[in-house]
Amino acid sequence: MDLKASKLYSAIFLSLITLSLRSQSFISPLKIAPALSANFGELRNNHFHSGLDFKTQQTINKPIYAAENGYVSRIGVSPTGFGLSIYIDHPSGYTTVYAHLNSFSPQIAEYVREQQYLKESYQVTLFPEKDRFTVKKGEQIALSGNSGSSGGPHLHFEIRETKNQDPLDPLLFIGKIFEDTRKPEIRGLAFYPVKGKGVVNNISDPTYININHSKTGEALPFAKHIEAWGQIGIGVKAYDRMNGQNNIYGVKHIRLFVDSVLIYTSKIDRFSFEKTRMINSFIDFEEWRKRNSFFMKSYIEPGNTLPVYDKVINRGYIDIDQERDYKMCYELEDYYGNVLNYPFVVKGKKQNIKPVLPCQNYMAWNLDNSFVDYDFTLRIPARNLYSDFCFVHASTPSINYYSAIHQVHPSPVPLDNQARLWIKLNADTLARRENLGIVEIKKTGKSSWIGGDYKNGGVEVPIKELGGKFAIDIDTVAPEIIPLQPEKWVSSGKIRLQLSDDKSGITSFRGEIDGKYALFTHDIKSPIYTYFFDENRLDKNKEHTLVFRAEDGANNISEYRYTFFY
Repeated sequence: MDLKASKLYSAIFLSLITLSLRSQSFISPLKIAPALSANFGELRNNHFHSGLDFKTQQTINKPIYAAENGYVSRIGVSPTGFGLSIYIDHPSGYTTVYAHLNSFSPQIAEYVREQQYLKESYQVTLFPEKDRFTVKKGEQIALSGNSGSSGGPHLHFEIRETKNQDPLDPLLFIGKIFEDTRKPEIRGLAFYPVKGKGVVNNISDPTYININHSKTGEALPFAKHIEAWGQIGIGVKAYDRMNGQNNIYGVKHIRLFVDSVLIYTSKIDRFSFEKTRMINSFIDFEEWRKRNSFFMKSYIEPGNTLPVYDKVINRGYIDIDQERDYKMCYELEDYYGNVLNYPFVVKGKKQNIKPVLPCQNYMAWNLDNSFVDYDFTLRIPARNLYSDFCFVHASTPSINYYSAIHQVHPSPVPLDNQARLWIKLNADTLARRENLGIVEIKKTGKSSWIGGDYKNGGVEVPIKELGGKFAIDIDTVAPEIIPLQPEKWVSSGKIRLQLSDDKSGITSFRGEIDGKYALFTHDIKSPIYTYFFDENRLDKNKEHTLVFRAEDGANNISEYRYTFFY
């Protein structure tokens, strides 16, 4: 064996030892029968799922345990996102994350409350001293919940590399604790002719195929003939399954073979948060936006630098240049080694390839791009697009908004970061410019507030994708604050207020009692804001004055006052 081969085998051997040690080291954060509602790398809106979602038997307050020895390095409290969360750094160089919690352990909860009052904010991100909260493997740290942007009771659990915070598949660490003998399921195929270079069934647009299944669950061959010529890409719609669960999960490992040659491989066992929006290039973004359907593309656009690809030939594009059958096969594999093979044929047949039409507003993925008109400007920094495209803008007058309605390209186009959009006011005569904002107008006719700032006779705002209709609107109505049963506040031990805002949404709030900060809790799923009476901070047997203020996204402020005896 030569030196090069020896080093290769040594590296493989060491990586296997490391992986084995990982699995022996970390334990499950729950002590109930393990079941998943979502796996690592699952496809989500604008991001890959960065951990495992453990089911908690459809309830909250299940004990959560530290997966390994370490110390609490970060604590988060937010009405959105992870809600209540704990981060534990471990000597091995990894960090575990426990999110959507209902409550912290008593000592952590006391520390968090002190810091919230010190910072005078419900939403906090805290970094305790290294030796403040040391934990042992299996030590209870919290109770499970449904806080933040959670759709139901569960524990979101992550394992990250501490030095860069890149998330990794926790199954690599906690081992095969789930029962899974089920293969992934294939649900559809998509064929994408490259514009000006390829054609499928005599058309230049994508062709989508649904794949049916037998009564026993086997994927059946599709009946439609696929005839292609020139350069094409292929995509697949697929899910994974687990024993005893009705959920669908993401497929970990995808391989595409053409005439028995492996031309494309993707494997999602780690990524970086910096690149998670590139999921919009990993998938067929237009199909996702229009029909809520995830097709995973087996070719790589030039602006896509996701680290999930391996053994890719010609960036996954296939050249159909002979009149013959091209025998293709998808191989889909999950973490447990369950494999589905789905063979199919693309018939090479000469067809006319339509030339690319002339483009007035060509935008290159790797260059700064802009479109400027007298009442509209769009600026896209370099490397914010994943591929070149021909930009189209249209506008129509409107009596319902303070500008024309601008169609920013007719179809959805994802951006890796953001573009700057500026729209001119019909008449720059409004006194309260701080109440202006840009809205996106949905197909239903309803609008959603995007925001922005007044600039040069119009409003400018960052946007993260193209394909929508935008216009300027105004919000001059302050949030509404409704007290809920104030006569029962003292007896129940809590103050409850209900907030609402009809347009730009509530962006900040603050409660005070007798001129001092009062901690109101809030979760994005509820309009209720709650203060729990604190004997250590509120004198008894006297009259108190509550002042609560709320501000919306258009700088409108409401204030509610109430005097009570406690």
